[in-house]
Amino acid sequence: MYCNPKSILITGASNGIGKALALHYAAPGITLFISGRDQARLDDVANACRNTGATVSGWIGDVTDEAGIRDWIISCDDQRPLNLVIANAGVALGATDVHGLHKAAVDSININVNGVFNTIHPALEIMSLRRPYPVRHAQVALMSSIMGYAGMARSPAYSSSKATIKHYGQALRGALRGMGIGVSVICPGYVSSAITAKNTSTMPFLISAEKAADIIANGLARDKPRITFPWQVMLIARLVINLPGLLVDKLNKPWGVPKLEDQPGHNAPD
Repeated sequence: MYCNPKSILITGASNGIGKALALHYAAPGITLFISGRDQARLDDVANACRNTGATVSGWIGDVTDEAGIRDWIISCDDQRPLNLVIANAGVALGATDVHGLHKAAVDSININVNGVFNTIHPALEIMSLRRPYPVRHAQVALMSSIMGYAGMARSPAYSSSKATIKHYGQALRGALRGMGIGVSVICPGYVSSAITAKNTSTMPFLISAEKAADIIANGLARDKPRITFPWQVMLIARLVINLPGLLVDKLNKPWGVPKLEDQPGHNAPD
């Protein structure tokens, strides 16, 4: 039912997974609507997709701009009814001291959670009004992360924001099932991108953005509820969420990033 989308919208398409997905879907007869915050990079992606025969329209903007992205999505659907909307844009924010925790958490929720809401809700409103009913050829995908499976000490803000998206997507799938609208949650492990390029810690089972796009598109074509990859980190994640709390406490340490208690000014008094 969702295996062959012709009109596809992707946020955060100027780099990483979003860029790889745009290039994966680009082909004659395909209309792509892509967004990003960097004009030059988005133009490069758009031109590469056009070279394959796709029709491409770009929007420079921020997913936190609720009114702006709503207007853009409505205009995209007016041009060609959207079959697939991928809410991909997001950030990986952390804090190196206690005073940075609040900003990292608020900004993560604003971008990774509210940004997804700002993307999928206008699309769902439009899709739900189509007839005949239940609707056909309508699907949304929410970008979570393998770190959304559990609260991670190395990235409290990021893992919590992605957990919200994971749970919301799962709930939304059930809520919309009778409408005929497909909902999938994407939970990647480490994927080569601008975000991981800044990461100085170990990134086990790192895969290319192109490989990630293949896996995601495959899962979306089969309307999978949750697309988690690679399989090695999926196995680890499933083990972790079923461990007793005492054992989780021993394992859940901020590996690969500065420990908050080790920062100047936060040492315990003698």
